[in-house]
Amino acid sequence: MNELIRLCDLQINKTAVVAEFCAGKMTQRINDLGIVEGSEITPVFIAPFGDPVAYSVKHTLIALRRKDSRLILVRCEDDI
Repeated sequence: MNELIRLCDLQINKTAVVAEFCAGKMTQRINDLGIVEGSEITPVFIAPFGDPVAYSVKHTLIALRRKDSRLILVRCEDDI
């Protein structure tokens, strides 16, 4: 299955590959953080109130707010 899901919907410790962005002006900022198409990303920690979430990207932890992670579409590794 080649279904894309929002990054914010990815389960903790499940790795996915960044497929595309719906970020508009945020695309450059997201790219500057190392989140680029084709890179693997894994949510590893959720803050106590559910926002932000820490993601592992290229051996670095990056925290994204839920509203920003909704703009990133990923493909689960099981689907590749």
